Amino acid sequence: MLDIKSPPARILPFIVLAQFACTSLWFAGNGVMDDLRLSLGLAETALGHLTSAVQLGFISGTLVFALFTISDRYSPSRVFFWSALAGSAVNLAMVWASGLESLLVLRFLTGFCLAGVYPVGMKLAADHFNKKLGKALGYLVGALVVGTALPHLLRGLTTSLPWTYVIMATSILAVAGGALVLLGVPDGPQRTRSQGLDFTAFIRLFRQREYRQPALGYFGHMWELYALWAFVPVMAAMYMQQHETVTISIPLVSFWVIAIGGVGC
Repeated sequence: MLDIKSPPARILPFIVLAQFACTSLWFAGNGVMDDLRLSLGLAETALGHLTSAVQLGFISGTLVFALFTISDRYSPSRVFFWSALAGSAVNLAMVWASGLESLLVLRFLTGFCLAGVYPVGMKLAADHFNKKLGKALGYLVGALVVGTALPHLLRGLTTSLPWTYVIMATSILAVAGGALVLLGVPDGPQRTRSQGLDFTAFIRLFRQREYRQPALGYFGHMWELYALWAFVPVMAAMYMQQHETVTISIPLVSFWVIAIGGVGC
């Protein structure tokens, strides 16, 4: 039997920090939604459209990555880095967006790039951890939760500054997270490399009932979870309208409501 040594102590913290930094891109648009609406004259329905665009991009990207077995054919660390770099670029491009159409395209592309970050980060952990993988994945999902909430915290702390600062900060974080993986997390000893394209692998996998059921459950969970997270600021604003004597920071409340899930993870 192959004797797999324990990974270096830095591996898990590096992947967790990188996931946290890169997934801040996920809700970067939501964190400055009110500013985007005022700046570009968007309707209130833009919140739902932009949130759905990221999710559709992520699902599309995950499908493409799976069909082309990208993280099996190429170094997962490099896939993570280049995906983070591309995600950072399209996220930063929101600063120059001219309307809802361009924002929708940019948010879709951001979600697509995140398909090379979140799942690939999971693969990196699985390739390194023969034991205690469940705990490692728990930390990674927790990093995703807090990272998703981060743009709200950044906006809450920079209310006197232009909203573009939040976008620039999340893009910088994504580059830093990608570099952390590229330089500090080599491909794991349990990685099995695919030598060529196999378009039937995804179909064969999805035919397995043991995989298909939790996968479909996860797809539904992702829609409901992100729908809740997207409307936390809206609910906080409605609460303030109904309680005129209450004054709260909507971005900070949104951050804490979302980020507290990281503890559960």
